[in-house]
Amino acid sequence: MKIKDLPKQNRPRERFLKHGPEALSDSELFAIILRTGSPNENVVDMSNRLIAEYGLNNLFECSLKELQKIKGIGPSKAMQVLSIAELGKRYSQSKNQIKHIKSAKDVFNLFHEKLKEEKQENFFILMLNNKNYVIGEEFITRGTLDLSIAHPREIFKPAIKNSASKIILIHNHPSGDPFPSGQDLGITNKLKEVGEMLDIALIDHVIIGRESGWSCETNKKL
Repeated sequence: MKIKDLPKQNRPRERFLKHGPEALSDSELFAIILRTGSPNENVVDMSNRLIAEYGLNNLFECSLKELQKIKGIGPSKAMQVLSIAELGKRYSQSKNQIKHIKSAKDVFNLFHEKLKEEKQENFFILMLNNKNYVIGEEFITRGTLDLSIAHPREIFKPAIKNSASKIILIHNHPSGDPFPSGQDLGITNKLKEVGEMLDIALIDHVIIGRESGWSCETNKKL
C-alpha cells in the first residue's frame, strides 16, 4: 500500500502536524526523513523493516557503503541516514561542551560521544591557553597515526596558528579498549620533545574507548 492510499489520519506527516513529533513512532519519524520508499515498498514499511532488522544504533553505525547494500537504500537515502546520526552526535556534544580543562576526564567527556563508535582511529588535538581554557580543536588524520605521514609540523601547525600554550592529543581505539599501545606511547614521547622545542606543551594524550578512556600522562583509566 502506498502512503497516499493510507487514511489521512494515519500518514506520518499528517500525524506530525496534528500531534507533534513525540506522538510518532521511530519508524514514522524515520519515514518523514527518508520521504519516499521504493516501487515495491512504501516508506513506512521500509522504515519498519530497517529498524526491526538492524535497530537504530546498528543502522546509524553502518558505513555509506554498507547502507547501500540494504535493499531499497541508494546513495541519497544512505546519506540521509548518516546525516541523522551525525547531527545526533553533534547535538550530544554541543550539550556537553567543556571550556575549561581541569583533568583528563574532561577531555574524555568532550570527545567520547564523538569517537566511541568510530570504526577507524581518528586523531585530534585540543588547543589550550596557559590557563587551560579551550581555544580550539583540530582534526589531524584518520587511520593509524604514523609520524612519517602526519609529521609533527602538521600536528603543531594549528597550535602555532592559534597561539596555543598547550595541546592535548586525542584518538580513539576502534576495538573499544583504550589501553595504549607501544606506538601510542612512542608517539606521545616524540611529540612531547617537539613541543618542548616549540614552547608548546603536550600535556596529555587521551585515548577514547567504547565505555572508558585512558590518560597517557597519568597512566590511568578514565
